[in-house]
Amino acid sequence: MVKKKKVFESRTILTDTVLPSETNALGNMFGGELLARMDRAGSIAAQRHSGRVVVTASVNHVAFKKSISQGSIVTIEASVSRVFTTSMEVFIDVWVEDYVRGGRVKSNEAIYTFVAVDDHGHPIEIDEIEPETDLEKERYQGALQRRQLSLVLAGKLKPHEATEIKVLFDKLES
Repeated sequence: MVKKKKVFESRTILTDTVLPSETNALGNMFGGELLARMDRAGSIAAQRHSGRVVVTASVNHVAFKKSISQGSIVTIEASVSRVFTTSMEVFIDVWVEDYVRGGRVKSNEAIYTFVAVDDHGHPIEIDEIEPETDLEKERYQGALQRRQLSLVLAGKLKPHEATEIKVLFDKLES
């Protein structure tokens, strides 16, 4: 029997500050430093969902929308958005706090894929995810479209078999 888990069960929040050694000549956080932090948060979310060790399979999307300056307080929120047998898509949001004026601003986002593995490093099946909120449902549906597009581009799926992408394009045309 396949068990479904809720998205919130995988939710991971990491908060840290940006130190001088983590910045470039302009005083902004290195992109690689942010990628590493996102990878850590994403892997924890994937481990929470699967209950297994996970490996990073791919970084599917990264958007560096706003630079993050030295001294900033950065919060990374990650949660599983969809499960595909042995792999999981994890959506990651990056927030920067304005500790002077209060509040926070979304600065970056990313989508990673992780694979759950057994004690010998072989992929294993994992529980499905059950989205509840509108945002979770939107990300869940989008994950299938993103996966099909990746498979088409990799030559592992024929374009006419990518039903979810076809539906997306049909909506755009109407």
